[in-house]
Amino acid sequence: MDRLQVADLANMAPELTLVIAAIVMALLDLVLPRTFARNRFGLLSLLAVVVSGGYVVAALNNPAVSLLSQSYRVDDFANIVKLLLLGGTALTLLLSYGSKREQTNPHLSEYYYLLLPATVGAMIMASSGDLITLFVGLELLSISSYVLVGIRKTSHQSTEAAFKYVVLGGIASAFILYGMSFLYGLTGTTNVSEINTALQGFDPSFGPLLYVSFFLMLAGFAFKIAAAPFHAWAPDVYQGAPTSVAAYLAVVSKTAAFAMMFRLIYNLYYNVGTTEAPISQDLFLMVSIIAAVAMVVGNALALKQRNMKRLLAYSGVANAGYLLVPLGVTFGDNFLHVSNVNEWMFYALAYLFMTFGAFTVLQVVARVNGSEEMSAFAGLYYRAPWTAVAMTVFILSLAGLPISAGFIGKMYILLGALSLKVIWLAIIMIITSVASFYYYFSVVRQMFMRMADEESSIDVPVSLAIIIWICAVGTLALGLFPNVVFDFLDNIFDITKDFFII
Repeated sequence: MDRLQVADLANMAPELTLVIAAIVMALLDLVLPRTFARNRFGLLSLLAVVVSGGYVVAALNNPAVSLLSQSYRVDDFANIVKLLLLGGTALTLLLSYGSKREQTNPHLSEYYYLLLPATVGAMIMASSGDLITLFVGLELLSISSYVLVGIRKTSHQSTEAAFKYVVLGGIASAFILYGMSFLYGLTGTTNVSEINTALQGFDPSFGPLLYVSFFLMLAGFAFKIAAAPFHAWAPDVYQGAPTSVAAYLAVVSKTAAFAMMFRLIYNLYYNVGTTEAPISQDLFLMVSIIAAVAMVVGNALALKQRNMKRLLAYSGVANAGYLLVPLGVTFGDNFLHVSNVNEWMFYALAYLFMTFGAFTVLQVVARVNGSEEMSAFAGLYYRAPWTAVAMTVFILSLAGLPISAGFIGKMYILLGALSLKVIWLAIIMIITSVASFYYYFSVVRQMFMRMADEESSIDVPVSLAIIIWICAVGTLALGLFPNVVFDFLDNIFDITKDFFII
């Protein structure tokens, strides 16, 4: 294996920036007096994220770089995903900075410098070209997230959520690791490129083991993205976790897990099998089935929810299904649906804006009313009209109505499925999207058609207002000018150079 040289560290500057910042803040927390305002660590964390993002932007459109014999790749697929991850982390920091409850948490400093290692783990997952490297990134993200969910030690609900997340998350990681062990046993290597080469000429008698490895890993991946039927943890964890952490899990953690799935499933299982035993087609079909189940179950269970965090959790389950469609819809008449990665990236960006926006408005409402129930949104238009308008934008986008980012994202994914004549999956997308109007518009009805118990106006903290309008403008801009993003992706991302590990 190639050794990591000092010059190679420049290619890992985005990750190293966050690691150094987390270490510095941990040391400062030990030596600074108790009277020092720990919320300033939030600004240091935000600065580190911005600097890291600058390094990622500088690396865009450069030739792909492989480190440690393809164990770690810096390519434009990873760079674009890292920008999504860092953007989500920056919004998480702003969201927590505007929370009175989280700012008074005695473990506030730990919150900030645990968030950075979690993001580093997510970035490693996006760049990994080796099963071991990938699993290290996965566990770094997972373990940090377990602690973040339970960061409010005095909250019974938060502690319970953290316990459930640790137990079920550990089981999911075990499934993934067990599936990886089958691949190692079949090929004798953990390098993704070498595994794919070995599988091209594998003995057909090993086919059942290949199916088992895939199903085990798919179960673990489905847990990480909260896709049904492996979604049961999400509503309880989102409800018990701080709002900023719930938003982080809904967007950043989910995006990292999707990047891992795209990188692994394509590079390991694409074009594996023979005409008599089309293993690749079978495996990608299973992804499509999971996508369909997630869309149906997520939307069905959201219909009866009255707690907004639980509703957004089930909405996330349904959106995990929509995001899985581009991965499952891969094969047409002996050709690869090459635009599906761009479709996924666009909808992931749209999902980031509309989900963080919705969680931030929930933070504003809960901050004033002390409740996270849907009824707390009653009369919001009369108390904070512009905030209610922004929430309506997010709701319309999540529902997939025209002239919104969610509509454009779903439309491109739907057209991709139709282009490969996967009619059954397209029909499920349409039906579940229409069914989601019921529970999404229940929120709109509360804001505009119900009266609040109090009529005083709501003051929105500056940091929360920044998030709301960044997300609202981003959601509308993606809906009105989607070609700007797709042209950027077409110019930057090349699936043959920036995705497949050769």
